[in-house]
Amino acid sequence: MNESGYLSVEELVSMPTLFSGSISEDGKKVAFVKRTANWKADRYDHTIWIYEKEKNRTGPFMTGRADCTQPLWSPNGEQIAYLSFVEKENQKKQQIIVQTLDSNCSVFVINVKEAIHSFKWAPDGNGIFYRASVNSHEWRKERYKSETDMQYVGKDYQNDGLYYVKLGGDCSTLLTNPDKSHVLQFDVSHDGNKIAYMATPTSDNEESINGELFIVDVKTRETRRLETNKLLGGMVCFSPGDKKICYTASVKNKDSYHNQIQDQTIEIYELDSGKRIQPLINVDSTITPIRWTEKGLFIQWQRKTHYLIGMISKDDGSVEIISKDSDRVVMEAAITKSGEHISYISANHHETFDVYLNGLKVTNENDVFHNRDKSSREIIFWQNHDGDELEGVLSTPVNFDKNKQYPLLMVAHGGPAWASFPIFSGCFNEKYPIEWFVEKGFIVLEPNYRGSSGYGNEFLKANYRKLGFAYYEDVVSGIDFLVEKGMVDEDRVGIMGWSNGGYVSAFCATFSHRFKAASVGGGITNWYTHYVHTDIPSIIRSYFGADPWKEPEIYRKTSPTTYISTASTPILIQHGEKDLRVPLANSYELYKGLKNQGVATDFIVYHGMAYQSEKPSMSVAIMNQNLAWFSHYLLDEEMDGF
Repeated sequence: MNESGYLSVEELVSMPTLFSGSISEDGKKVAFVKRTANWKADRYDHTIWIYEKEKNRTGPFMTGRADCTQPLWSPNGEQIAYLSFVEKENQKKQQIIVQTLDSNCSVFVINVKEAIHSFKWAPDGNGIFYRASVNSHEWRKERYKSETDMQYVGKDYQNDGLYYVKLGGDCSTLLTNPDKSHVLQFDVSHDGNKIAYMATPTSDNEESINGELFIVDVKTRETRRLETNKLLGGMVCFSPGDKKICYTASVKNKDSYHNQIQDQTIEIYELDSGKRIQPLINVDSTITPIRWTEKGLFIQWQRKTHYLIGMISKDDGSVEIISKDSDRVVMEAAITKSGEHISYISANHHETFDVYLNGLKVTNENDVFHNRDKSSREIIFWQNHDGDELEGVLSTPVNFDKNKQYPLLMVAHGGPAWASFPIFSGCFNEKYPIEWFVEKGFIVLEPNYRGSSGYGNEFLKANYRKLGFAYYEDVVSGIDFLVEKGMVDEDRVGIMGWSNGGYVSAFCATFSHRFKAASVGGGITNWYTHYVHTDIPSIIRSYFGADPWKEPEIYRKTSPTTYISTASTPILIQHGEKDLRVPLANSYELYKGLKNQGVATDFIVYHGMAYQSEKPSMSVAIMNQNLAWFSHYLLDEEMDGF
């Protein structure tokens, strides 16, 4: 490990990732999960850490487990419940564990056959509501008893049902009918008598756009659907007094825009009258409700390269921005029922994430940069050829010379509805060692092209039926901007990205000759075949407006494989063997085409890896391969040992 200079690849991989923050109702304790690299076991550990205000101490919670997620304080703050994998019938499945803070005595709350996905405490603290998958059809249960295994495509699914279990009880109660609905997000009323939840007809991702809102009586199990005319998704929460429900809904009605590329706002449903209210129709950003407190509705939203938190006043509907720092990115936040205490996981520009309680930083993750060199990450602005203003994150070295022409690397973010942020975090960019790129002499631009989130509803859907071409124009306009400023050598430009970013890289590298080298990580290369292999074909239809049998031409002209016959850019291809979102066949199509055309290419498949690496050694390999690839083609270095 280096003791000076920039962080090494191993140190970048070792940077902890913080998530799943939970605040106790008295506002004196915060629990969160820290993901760290376990080099000896070659895995990433997920452990619970706790900050105790009265002791002014942050430290690990002794669970004896390295796979903990979703810690939640009990209503009285004396216990923590969390998910962890337990050996059951020769398989490891997530179960709920409850543990006291003082005695470290843990107990398995439930003993179910299926994996638990999420849970919430009952308001009285005597039980837990949870969401778990169910073998939803009798014929399926019988078939699983036989030795013959098979898949009934389109019907062989497991829906998630809602359950209640009493602490110390021997059995749980199923509250919903898994033969009719697949439960997504849910919330428990303050009196514990009702549950509001979003559900789709099945767990098949093709049904994901058909979500509905329901409310179930815990005692009678009577369920009713609440009439809405929006596309639903995201969070749901009860108001104090349980007379209203707030949930995430599309900005426009279901039939007003024929695809689902649109921002989401919050809608309020009055249970007695059935009246629906949208209190923030003038906020042009996706809004997520977090909790409805006694002080108002606590929400989160993105504004360009920032994530903000705020409170909607229960009196007049105005929004008070709580994260007033204009450079702050708040990715996770929690609040007490009273609305008096707030915790969040956040970073300012040029920082990595730390945990905050009521505005006070209670962790010290940024100490990793003490006495170390750090790239400068600034937001730059330019216009594309259509006159749209674009933003991007430009990373430059500490000794940056504006009068010098640097080799440029473009890093395309995934999504498409996502964005690049000017912060240091492995969870945002764990495939590409930007610090080492900068140390090697590159400058790096991460463009927020059309279709990126945080720039308003019109910008979000500005890539509709323009995939590939809109990205290419926006990426190239960013390059031209830096070339015109005299900062970039236009003959030494590379591009890389993973998932949708891999698609952006593949399209730019095959469609044109502007790039000296490219790296395609888990990227879409043929939309027609990808449509039938991915687990989310409905999302693809939303961007093209039709399936490939009805409009094959738009699928053809936006596919990188269409342009392989004229491609010349050397391309490194990286892909996880078990990636279901972007299946491996995409990379084989690109590789075979490039090889047949005599284009320089290397193809690496990471065995056992899905979308992202679960092994630090594999993460290091991915980073080192990208570093070697671009150092060879843009800096003329040898690739010995690649």
